[in-house]
Amino acid sequence: MTRIAKPKHPIEIEGDFDSEIAFNCFNLTALSLLPNHTLEIMVARKFLVHYQDSNFDVDYETDDGFEVFKFQLFSLTAVPPDEQKIFGGADGRIVSDDSDLMAISDKLRLVTIQGENPQLDSEIVKSDEELARMLQAEEEALMFQQFAASGDNRQFEQRVRPYVDQVLLYEDPHRQKAARNTVPVEKVEEKALVALAKEGNLKPSKSELDHAFLLQLLFWFKQTFKWVNSPPCEGCGSETANQGMGVASSSEIAYGASRVELYRCNVCPRITRFPRYNDPIKLLETKKGRCGEWANCFSLYCRSFGYETRLILDFTDHVWTECYSMFLGRWMHLDPCEGIYDTPLLYEKGWNKKLSYTIAIARDGVYDVTKRYTRKWHEVLSRRNITTESAASSILTNITRECRKNLTSMIPALEERDRNEVEELDKNLCSQDDDSLSLPGRLSGDKEWRTLRSEIGSDSLSSSSCPVRKCIDEHVSSIYNAFSPLLSRLAEFSSKNKALEGLHFVRGVLVDLKKSPFKTRRVVIDSNLKDAKFFIRELLPSFNLMLDALSLKSKLEADGKVEICLADEPVRTSMVLPVVFHALDDVLYNIQHCNELSKSSLYWPLLKLNRICCGSVLASGEELPFGIATSAFDGTRLSKWEEPNGSKAKPGNGCLYNFKI
Repeated sequence: MTRIAKPKHPIEIEGDFDSEIAFNCFNLTALSLLPNHTLEIMVARKFLVHYQDSNFDVDYETDDGFEVFKFQLFSLTAVPPDEQKIFGGADGRIVSDDSDLMAISDKLRLVTIQGENPQLDSEIVKSDEELARMLQAEEEALMFQQFAASGDNRQFEQRVRPYVDQVLLYEDPHRQKAARNTVPVEKVEEKALVALAKEGNLKPSKSELDHAFLLQLLFWFKQTFKWVNSPPCEGCGSETANQGMGVASSSEIAYGASRVELYRCNVCPRITRFPRYNDPIKLLETKKGRCGEWANCFSLYCRSFGYETRLILDFTDHVWTECYSMFLGRWMHLDPCEGIYDTPLLYEKGWNKKLSYTIAIARDGVYDVTKRYTRKWHEVLSRRNITTESAASSILTNITRECRKNLTSMIPALEERDRNEVEELDKNLCSQDDDSLSLPGRLSGDKEWRTLRSEIGSDSLSSSSCPVRKCIDEHVSSIYNAFSPLLSRLAEFSSKNKALEGLHFVRGVLVDLKKSPFKTRRVVIDSNLKDAKFFIRELLPSFNLMLDALSLKSKLEADGKVEICLADEPVRTSMVLPVVFHALDDVLYNIQHCNELSKSSLYWPLLKLNRICCGSVLASGEELPFGIATSAFDGTRLSKWEEPNGSKAKPGNGCLYNFKI
């Protein structure tokens, strides 16, 4: 075995090679001519380099530097070093001349950007140029930060520390039980199942149902909690005006209200107090506040139902929630104030926020998740001047270590999740943002307050701002078809009043079914009642098709009573009942206003020959989140206009629907 030592003096070689490269090339060439000798090379890294349709295994001594590496690739691919562009890692970042070859990914991609046959198209080249500009801006921002950042790191830590104690309140079993007791769990679960069923998923997995339940919990909370601009007068209910701050009482301090706002009534002389409670158990009672109270209380609800939950602190004055979705396999953004979920660019792109630090606080640690909420990291970096990046990271790491002292058994799993999240956040920064995507400005708070904060955003929404929803609703057509025998029977009556009495009785039965628990829907009709006798004798035979469409069945009991109960999956009935009510109300209205009872006068409200029964829908121009195609195919008339193809639009919003069949 022969070893060649590096000479003490440079070897003179003609050309543009420097002596280091020349010597390495000389070594390899010389040794190839020596018989019965092998070359001992200490290989530090093995790389798999993909170029065009080929993969190259490259053994490389990283101490030789990046330029030698590029010459080695030249010998394998014939791509000159000055025409090489090398990408590495899951985020596809460019490997630069000063990259640490020990730290980069072992899977690389080589492309050529010049020459007779350019490999990259203009979009990729443009993307590379943009990435290079961003990296340059990032470096400049970091350099500026070294000069602008305060030498005192206490300010950053003092902003984060109080929230560590705050999130531990969510672990209290007493608070969790109190939170669960205020939620109509069965109704929320029913809505979650219906939402899945409308997309054709009648038997969801646990992760799918948990994910859907979380979203419905968000929507329920949005409708339950109240935003406070200025509280109404406690005496007469009139509007009030802010009069500054007051001193918190002992009872207010007991629930964390260190600040109390005072408001004078515009009509009577009464002063109304608005304590800013921090204990979420008190917020379960008051059900009101601003973003701090909303996020605080909603985070307790999420934790109470077993979701891994984070309170998100935005240093530019907002707070929201993140939960880990097992269905998505990642953390998901949830803003209870807006009722919006999984839209992390809402603040930068919709509200026009100038983000700086966005910190996630949980029972198992604190995390800098700013990169999830921006696509302008270099700009954000220029505003992160409270402390340096290394100091901020050190502070968060120390707090996290403290939080995990009693979570020893969970640490390996937590660290694995941390690594996955860091990779995800870095990858997000390099994702291509859709310039056509428009997100709404802030909706919570009065307009003057939002304007002062410059969070109004755009008034117009493109359809791309709304998710594409898959819709399955053959059940609507089934309901309309099921009305046929019932209407035929009603048309045989000579009296409008008799027909109305029969339909009102039917509606009453349906109301009782709707009120009963959705998993065990059941109603018993007493045949001794006058109206019941008429229904059982005259309408029940023509009502059986309707029961089938509702996934219900009727049974005649020995005592003459009729039991109506579930015949299939409970969610099928839950999904169909609203459609029946709206169609039935159409018929009742029509009978009340018709001059003569006949088949033609009864049928016209239900004629929807061009109805779309399945496909996907993309909606725009509606208030988020409740107006986004929530029932675009469901045939209901109260909440939406009806179009000839059976689609619906919320009145007055200029909503656009795009259908794909």
